[in-house]
Amino acid sequence: MAIKYNHLPKGLKWTNPIHFLAIGFGSGASPLMPGTMGTLVAIPIYLLMQLCSVPVYTLILAAMICIGFWICDVADKAAGVHDHSSIVWDEIVGYLLTMWAIPMSWISVILGFLLFRLFDIWKPWPISWVNEKVGGGVGVVVDDLLAGVFAWVVIAFISYRYL
Repeated sequence: MAIKYNHLPKGLKWTNPIHFLAIGFGSGASPLMPGTMGTLVAIPIYLLMQLCSVPVYTLILAAMICIGFWICDVADKAAGVHDHSSIVWDEIVGYLLTMWAIPMSWISVILGFLLFRLFDIWKPWPISWVNEKVGGGVGVVVDDLLAGVFAWVVIAFISYRYL
């Protein structure tokens, strides 16, 4: 018996490449913890990107963020609900920002994952303000970027101090 994914709103289509990217290659269609599943998708992307120099990683991340504003805006409108939980491109770029210039180790990968999810779920100010007040694709992405910055500050301190 196949697992049936009913989590996608009717406006999002698997066959639309923009929607497919927005739902994190399908991970956002998970009926359980789609944001966590989207963040898990970010880990192999990070593992590939960490092979790049910091300037190249930065350029790739900046491109993914800029494209993400558009992707998430298109998906947001198609879903008919602002920041529907199936849209997880923002979790992917948020995690990649969390891991920017962090030395690669399995401890840092896991710690970055946990810290990013903590700040993304908790949404302390100003993340909560952005989440409530900023609309469209920018609003979908920026609150996760802020969660990534919060997580980055913590993991950078831990990494450079203890790991």
